[in-house]
Amino acid sequence: MSIPTLLILAFGLSMDAFAVSVSNSMCFVGLRRGEAALTSFSFGLFQGLMPVIGYLAGRAFAQAVSAVDHWVAFVLLGFIGGKMVADAVHEIRAPEQCPRQRRFGVRLMLVQAFATSIDALAVGVSFAALEVNIFAAALVIAGITFVCCLVGHLLGKAFGSWLGGKAELLGGVILIGIGGKILLEHLFGS
Repeated sequence: MSIPTLLILAFGLSMDAFAVSVSNSMCFVGLRRGEAALTSFSFGLFQGLMPVIGYLAGRAFAQAVSAVDHWVAFVLLGFIGGKMVADAVHEIRAPEQCPRQRRFGVRLMLVQAFATSIDALAVGVSFAALEVNIFAAALVIAGITFVCCLVGHLLGKAFGSWLGGKAELLGGVILIGIGGKILLEHLFGS
């Protein structure tokens, strides 16, 4: 996988965590900078660990699926991206309200970090079928997610209601595009 493709993939994966960061900064008015940084770190950590777990699981079955690996990557990325697009369209049409009288805490942060990184687990499975340095890819994904989440917290305070599901929509489109690129490269590449 080329470096530009990895960077774009990492950006696409980070969009759901970015959207949650925007939402947290809008909904939890008392969210302090330290909590925003810790949340961003936990989102990046989970986004970095999940592809490694998916990769290791996928490597166990790599020989069995090597003939269709490009289709596996295409279907997984297409499904993840399609779900992100559908969720974003739903959010844009009917935005969720902020939770009332709910405090932000470590438990909520960990649940959000896990929930936003499930797609990275599936991407890790698709990485097992491709030639990817999983540890470098995981570091890139974690770093980009961390930075995007920090930016999300800052933007959430200023423009949160406008951004809403648009970031997740962009992330979904990116993942679908990368899945298509992998398939086309395999079918028509050298």
